[in-house]
Amino acid sequence: MRIGELAKQAGTTTRALRFYESQGLLSAHREANGYRDYSDGDARLVEEIRTLQAVGFSLEDTRPFVECLRAGHETGDSCTDSIDVYRRRLAEIDALLDQLTAVRASLAERLTTAQAKQGDSCC
Repeated sequence: MRIGELAKQAGTTTRALRFYESQGLLSAHREANGYRDYSDGDARLVEEIRTLQAVGFSLEDTRPFVECLRAGHETGDSCTDSIDVYRRRLAEIDALLDQLTAVRASLAERLTTAQAKQGDSCC
């Protein structure tokens, strides 16, 4: 299929597909006339990239999943490198949650202190 068809099927733009190609995540066969020709397998790669990006993965984070699919696995998370990315991202999210919890506790404490100072009088 041509780039426009793939973009439409994947719900993305031809510009995004060319960017994925420039990053080595997608590769198109070139027809004699120079047009890019993509396969159903390429469509699956784009689907994987877009799904992972939708849940917060960087484009670079998608690379092990794409490579896993290219290696012939049924899913992009069937390989050790993909599992490692999941673990790393979960650890990053856990750290952010801990940080947000601490910030929330600090703000709640400040609110309680401010309300106690204010008493029942209102500005």
